Amino acid sequence: MSTIETPPKRTTIFTRTRKLLRIAIGAGVIAGVLVLGWRWVVVQYAARYSFTADDVPQRRVAIVFGAQVRPDGSPSLMLQDRIETAVQLYHAGKVQKIIMSGDNRFAYYNEPAAMMAYAIERDVPPEDIQPDYAGRRTYDTCYRARDVFLVDAPILVTQKFHLPRAILTCRALGLDAVGVSADRRWYGYGALGWSSVRELAATLRATLDIILRRPAPVLGKPIPVN
Repeated sequence: MSTIETPPKRTTIFTRTRKLLRIAIGAGVIAGVLVLGWRWVVVQYAARYSFTADDVPQRRVAIVFGAQVRPDGSPSLMLQDRIETAVQLYHAGKVQKIIMSGDNRFAYYNEPAAMMAYAIERDVPPEDIQPDYAGRRTYDTCYRARDVFLVDAPILVTQKFHLPRAILTCRALGLDAVGVSADRRWYGYGALGWSSVRELAATLRATLDIILRRPAPVLGKPIPVN
């Protein structure tokens, strides 16, 4: 009695798509674990160089990283707290000069000017504030602090979620940097959640800038702050 051979099953488009989807999900999970793991490493590394405003060692210069400025020209809440923290360091004698570094790519948007005005209103003399109008990114701020303002050992002032990346970047560029957290209030789940998620990608990008790309920011004639 002859048997009828069953033809081999053909791989359907659905089956192929399902396999590709599984591969993509697996690759995404692995990439996510690596990004989270690296972020954890950076946070642990930066912790040894992080202090409170009271116990940070005395340095000559503080660097305040820019953040959003409102349409009316006033600093956002996070930026206010960064400036307030630097002002506190200045009046406590922890630093003698403050670099206000931020974005000023457009005529209608000027983070350093808003930061400087806010500090002057809090009794910091203008001659002790150095605006940095080309601090578009954390990497740019650290690079310019070293090559334009000739700073070698600053106190970095920013929020806790941003501080590890700032410390990593500055120290990788050769600055003996320490950091102070500027978290002076609760910013809400939305703002902190978005900022924390954004830091995952930003930390990875900063690492690539430091190790591989090494892009040169906008530079200029040296302006020694020291």
